[in-house]
Amino acid sequence: MSSTEVMVSCARRIAIVARSVRLVPTLPAATLLVAALVLTGCGGGVHGTPGGSGVRDPYFPKAGNGGYDVTHYGLRLAYDPDAHHLTGTATLTARAAKDLSAFNLDLLGMEVEKVTVGGESARWNRAGQELTVRPHGDIDRDETFRVTVRYSGAPETVTDPDGSQEGWLRTTDGVLALGEPTGAMAWFPGNHHPSDKAAYDLTVTVPQGLRAVSNGELRSERTARGRTTFVWHSGEPMASYLATLAIGRFDISRSRAGDGPPVYTAVDPAEAAASRAVLGRIPEVLRWAERRFGPYPFSTAGAIVDRAPDVGYALETQSRPVFPGAPGITLLVHEFAHQWYGDSVTPKSWRDMWLNEGFATYAEWLWEEDHGGDSAQETFDALYSGEYFDTEAAGQEIWEFPPADPPSAARISDPPVYWRGAMALQKVRQAVGDDRFFSMLRGWAAEYRYGNADTADFTAYVEQQAPGEDFEGIWEDWLYGEGKPEGA
Repeated sequence: MSSTEVMVSCARRIAIVARSVRLVPTLPAATLLVAALVLTGCGGGVHGTPGGSGVRDPYFPKAGNGGYDVTHYGLRLAYDPDAHHLTGTATLTARAAKDLSAFNLDLLGMEVEKVTVGGESARWNRAGQELTVRPHGDIDRDETFRVTVRYSGAPETVTDPDGSQEGWLRTTDGVLALGEPTGAMAWFPGNHHPSDKAAYDLTVTVPQGLRAVSNGELRSERTARGRTTFVWHSGEPMASYLATLAIGRFDISRSRAGDGPPVYTAVDPAEAAASRAVLGRIPEVLRWAERRFGPYPFSTAGAIVDRAPDVGYALETQSRPVFPGAPGITLLVHEFAHQWYGDSVTPKSWRDMWLNEGFATYAEWLWEEDHGGDSAQETFDALYSGEYFDTEAAGQEIWEFPPADPPSAARISDPPVYWRGAMALQKVRQAVGDDRFFSMLRGWAAEYRYGNADTADFTAYVEQQAPGEDFEGIWEDWLYGEGKPEGA
């Protein structure tokens, strides 16, 4: 028989067997299909398996999806703030990590209107944040494929385990979209885990008079029929939690950091006066950071300062950190240090947050040390003795758990991750001396540039750079040990 005749024959036999086994009322549909394939001998061509509905992150097990790697997001959005309505088309280019009969995307809320894979309509279903896509045919391992999702609705605000808010956050004149750790799924479908990084192109249309500001380079801006469309491009790999979108009225400033990247800042007019002096120091901060951490990893830099009092935190959104009000110089340094540690070198899982926050906190100490303030060692000593804090209770917070192993998702941004993580770096500096330590800081950023790393990668890197040194006590006491280490 020809291949077509074989397919027709199998289809007939499967239908006959399926009708027979359907007489067993307790069998689910998936079991009926498997039974039909086995009994007819027609299952030989079924080689794919579903991708996982999560990557088993220790704190957010449903975040991300298994079976594929996204290389590019193409997002076309239109938002009406008055109606609080978003329409979107997301096109993901991905590579299959195994043979796939189905795969999942993370998307919270929103109404899915159509899904295609490779230009052909695909079946799909929803369950919580999981959008399961079943393509017309199996996808082979290492095959590059495109999935397009058309969706619309009122994006949600996400409340984190620690009570903070992210996702789609409405402001007085628009919206601020923030994604750490899981809020990106509120406004576009994707593989929303830090271990999967991709390039981005974002086209967003808003009512004339408003601006849409995102990561990377502004490629174009055009107005027609009362609507303005902005096109943003991020060519370097980015984890989805670092993607941002701010829609509203902004004062725009463009400059350049000497021979460095162009600087684009967007500031809510109500925050402009208070922000001007600090934002004017961005070129200075970039030059200093390059001396300490190595070449700036992105093609553009800047900041977004919005009027968002309910947010309560700044975020290191890639190339353009977000501040919910005018920042101080220390906070600016912290978020720009993240461009190296967190954005370019991104954690493999949310357990590794200290590699973000410990490094950025240590950058604050170095800034102070280099600008006439306390040395990093003096800051370390004040933290260890408790003199750094106003109350004894606050001084005990940094010893509540080891920074490399937070006890729950609600605590991945708690003081031990920041301060004790930075103290671990100071212990390494004590052990190896300044020259080797600062070489390590730059080398770590270079070794994992645009990639992902975990704590084991870091400890192995340090040991490799300082052969003969014994770091076991530092790792045990400062990264993994319970309680306050003795004899600091």
